[in-house]
Amino acid sequence: MEDKTTARLRVAANEKAEAEKIIQIKRAEGEAEAKYLSGLGIARRQAIVDGLRDSVLGFSGNVTGTSAKDVMDFGTMKEIGVASKSSAVFLPYGPGAVADIASQT
Repeated sequence: MEDKTTARLRVAANEKAEAEKIIQIKRAEGEAEAKYLSGLGIARRQAIVDGLRDSVLGFSGNVTGTSAKDVMDFGTMKEIGVASKSSAVFLPYGPGAVADIASQT
């Protein structure tokens, strides 16, 4: 009788160890997948940044008198204009902007 109990306990211990091993493997696989997906996200963001940089530099290089800042302003205005029900008001900015607006009223 005791031999059957000991054998069952041994089998249960082996099965428990196997289950813990599977859990550790699955956890490691999940962490590896998360790191892989994180790397993909970083690569995508880098590609977006590279494309945007090339676009901005290309536009500002082809249109005389424009800077990268101007190109970003154009992009912002375009995105706001595309949105329906947009109620954006564009105000000039810079050192004399407030005085210019005040003198117009």
